[in-house]
Amino acid sequence: MGRKKCKAFSQYKSIKMLFLMFLVHKVATQSCPGSDAFLVPHEWYQPGDFIIGEMVSHIQYHLYEFKFNENPSIKPYEIPTVVTKFHQHVLALAFAVKEINEDAQILPNITLGFHIYDSYDNPRMTYRTTLDLLFKSQEFVPNYKCDSRKYLMAIIGGLDFDTSSYIAEITGFFKIPQLTYGSLAQEEFETSKRSSLYFMVPKEDHQYIGIIQLLHHFRWTWIGIFSVGNNNGENFLQKMKLLLSENGICSSFIQRLSQVYLENFPEVYQTISIISLNWINSKANAFLVYGEALTIIWLRIVTFMVDPESREIALFRKVWIMTAQIDFILSGFQISWDLQMFHGAISFTPHSRAVVGFKEFLQTINPLSVYRDGFLQDIWEQSFDCSFPKPELQGIHSRKCTGEMKLENLPAPVFEMEMTGQSYSIYNAVYVVAHALQTLYKLRFNRKTATMDKEFDLPNLQSWQLHSFLHGISFNNSAGERVFLNEKGEATGGFDITNLITFPNRSFERVRVGKMDSSSPKGNELFIDEDVIVWHTSFNQVLPISRCNNPCFTGYWKKGIEGEQFCCYDCAPCPEAKISNQNDMDDCFECSEDHYSNEEKNGCILKTMVFLTFEETLGIGLAAEALGFFFLTFWVLGTFIKHRDTPIVKANNRSITYTLLVSLQLCFLSSFFFLSQPGKVTCLLRQSTFGITFSVAISSVLAKTITVVVAFMATKPGSQMKRWVGKRLAFCTVLSCSLFQVFICILWLLTSPPFPELDMHSELKEMILQCNEGSAFFFFSVLGYMGVLAIASFIVAFLARKLPDTFNEAKFITFSMLAFCSVWISFFPAYLSTKGKAMVAVEVFSILSSSAALVGCIFLPKCYIIVFRPQLNLREQLTKRN
Repeated sequence: MGRKKCKAFSQYKSIKMLFLMFLVHKVATQSCPGSDAFLVPHEWYQPGDFIIGEMVSHIQYHLYEFKFNENPSIKPYEIPTVVTKFHQHVLALAFAVKEINEDAQILPNITLGFHIYDSYDNPRMTYRTTLDLLFKSQEFVPNYKCDSRKYLMAIIGGLDFDTSSYIAEITGFFKIPQLTYGSLAQEEFETSKRSSLYFMVPKEDHQYIGIIQLLHHFRWTWIGIFSVGNNNGENFLQKMKLLLSENGICSSFIQRLSQVYLENFPEVYQTISIISLNWINSKANAFLVYGEALTIIWLRIVTFMVDPESREIALFRKVWIMTAQIDFILSGFQISWDLQMFHGAISFTPHSRAVVGFKEFLQTINPLSVYRDGFLQDIWEQSFDCSFPKPELQGIHSRKCTGEMKLENLPAPVFEMEMTGQSYSIYNAVYVVAHALQTLYKLRFNRKTATMDKEFDLPNLQSWQLHSFLHGISFNNSAGERVFLNEKGEATGGFDITNLITFPNRSFERVRVGKMDSSSPKGNELFIDEDVIVWHTSFNQVLPISRCNNPCFTGYWKKGIEGEQFCCYDCAPCPEAKISNQNDMDDCFECSEDHYSNEEKNGCILKTMVFLTFEETLGIGLAAEALGFFFLTFWVLGTFIKHRDTPIVKANNRSITYTLLVSLQLCFLSSFFFLSQPGKVTCLLRQSTFGITFSVAISSVLAKTITVVVAFMATKPGSQMKRWVGKRLAFCTVLSCSLFQVFICILWLLTSPPFPELDMHSELKEMILQCNEGSAFFFFSVLGYMGVLAIASFIVAFLARKLPDTFNEAKFITFSMLAFCSVWISFFPAYLSTKGKAMVAVEVFSILSSSAALVGCIFLPKCYIIVFRPQLNLREQLTKRN
């Protein structure tokens, strides 16, 4: 090749990089037997004014090191392994270019061409074919572009991370746009700052969010994980383990799939044994698989080699969840197998939509009509089990490949007629380049026209000039969808969730059942229509369960098992007063204060509000007792008023007697404040009314006692007590003692008044409406003051007990005070040991009992004399001494 025919890339000055590429090319050339034609036997070149390159991955060679200890001719002819389904990636680009060339609206008067190579899933070959894509000629001259008809503007590829990375190492140096069509971990590229990369499929990380939401949707918390055994798989496991743990999901097992060849049978068999043991013994019915495009082939090999009985029991009864890189493929010797074990699988796939005319385009493809497609012969031979005439195969009789063989006759695992997600991304990538090129072309053309330069020089357009037009590009494709690359060069959109339905004829159908949209609000990225999903027949169309153990139903909580993952647990019943109202609750919880747990411990029941009322037996009894004593006291008062002029009534200080009887009546009536529904008014009145009225009654008893003592002391000759005899002493005693109690009650009501409250805790099934006394100090001060008055009356009456019986009532007062004190001494422990209605009943009973004791001990004997023994109600009888 002469220099006059070659044009140098003067803008690239790195001699070190060029030398490195030269070494790579030499190593690739010298490491394999045969010529360059063997090293790169497959390509498809269609000339054009501008060329779009593509690097696909659907052919694999086993590249052995060449040895000179045997005749190369003795070695049998090596047939490559072809993933025929991925040839659609090639045809998608060809179809897109065909559409653009036929469209007068895009790049008018310009022919778009393409050049397609294969990476052969081999790093060395990827470097070699990338260099050939850039500098294709009969010999390699670094930094020179020797084919004046080829203007490479962009490269589309590759399918997986490794291939894309190898391509990017070269294209990034030359600033040639590279548009990947696989779901890759873009952050790996971003760390290297490869600005020439564009991503037609959203980041791989978006799938992780979708996987978690998918597992949550179906409540699968116990899953098995298969991951390809390389750096990508380890990165996936590292991120997924954290996400699973944060979202309450555990892995039953994690199995790394080694990429080993079948000739290493011991290693393969050992791997298969481990895998089969894992999934046969696992309770998990959901298997998550992360891998590369050909991972499904490896899984199918494993299942084929496992014991048939265990395969039927364990392998077919699983739900397979596939990530976007995995495709349902059968290739090579597997081509006659089926994919029945994956029936009902759920797969994340790059978003796609049917493109008009693509299926018809595929129907026209055959190796006789598309003679430039260097891939088709191997595709046809492996897909249809036929052969084309070859010199090295003379004498071998086999089925002959014909033009009657059509791609549409192949089962879906071999070739799909519907556009797949990767093909759709390639289709959009071609249009992205075309639209960017059109924008650049128009801009340059307008500048040339403005300078009156009639001749437009196509070679002056350089691929690196497209970058400013690729970022932020937006248009509607022929399928009616918007294609947009953001400022980072990433396509927006999401993933389709598809359900695999297999058929007995080895074919299958992908049914779209949902979508993963990364632009949706957080937590709602995943949409899935569960009703249209078809599960494997072994589940009888019932939602599969994938858990470590049966769920803990309501009334139970998850109790962790020592040494096990948190997804495995025992179900323990909720303790007393706690419930769980949902399945699989981490702990039971208490009902609100106004509710209590039912017997099943799975719900709360509203507590009934209770208080001591007139309608219940206890309330009726106390009310009847209060009314009975009230009318008895009323009768006593009437009797004393009727016989007010009799000696007994006169001798008992009528005014003090009337005061005592009226106050006792009020004491009996005050009990009704305790028997009514507690409210603001009743709570304020009940204790203060009782305290004041009872204080008046006790003060009256004290005044009567003092009056008796003073009266007898005044009868002694020369006594100075005569001046105290009369109503003044009694009145002062009653008034002063009562006012002090009034002062205590006023101070109580002003500082810390009683108020109604609900006691939620004393009873399990009831909430007690009661009066909170506000201040326990004032409450017991009121009771304590009455106790002081009662003790004082008791002491005075006790000292006067030996006075003449016919006139002396101190003995009766002593008995009454003894009964009164006994009641209230027993009141305190009883009151403090009870709650709710019982507490109120104790206080009411104490009020009635102590008041009745005063009436009975002081007044009933006198009423007996007045009513039944009037002959004793004479002055002579009262002044008579024993």
